[in-house]
Amino acid sequence: MLEMSAAAGHMLAVLLMAVALGMDAFSLGIGIGMRGVRLLDVLKLGSVIALFHVLMPLAGMATGQYVSGLLGGVATSAAGALLLLLGGHMVYSSLRGEQVGSFDHRTLWGLLVFSLSVSIDSFSVGVSLGMFSGSVMFTVLLFGLFGGLMSVLGLLLGRRVSRSLGGYGEAFGGAILFAFGLLFLF
Repeated sequence: MLEMSAAAGHMLAVLLMAVALGMDAFSLGIGIGMRGVRLLDVLKLGSVIALFHVLMPLAGMATGQYVSGLLGGVATSAAGALLLLLGGHMVYSSLRGEQVGSFDHRTLWGLLVFSLSVSIDSFSVGVSLGMFSGSVMFTVLLFGLFGGLMSVLGLLLGRRVSRSLGGYGEAFGGAILFAFGLLFLF
């Protein structure tokens, strides 16, 4: 009986972590979706983010506790700085009436940068989870499911909201990315 409650508690903890990591992808997906995104791009981004939400915790679990102490804060700070730059550039370009040329989610580079930026915290979580015994497959598949699903929902919501915001949608999306960059840094 005690063993079943411990297993249920572990599953609930993993589920809550998957939702928390997915919320990050959801929120940032709204920011990108506000720039305007095609449905095919939504599916590509969602799939790659789901893949990164599987690979990053696996890499974190393999890395272990030692690297967590060294890189945990650095990885989060790097992701925050990247989001600050991307968000700031989006706001600046939108207000100047320019198209943002440095980050295009339709290119392979843009797809990878965005997916990595929303999945980097999964690495740190994976390092922490690597110390616990549990089902690695269940954990990473749940992370991938929620990361992909919630990013698609965020992208679709951002896409819908951008239609009603008109030209200010890109600036608002950039502000969201900038705010998340600040949260990562502080």
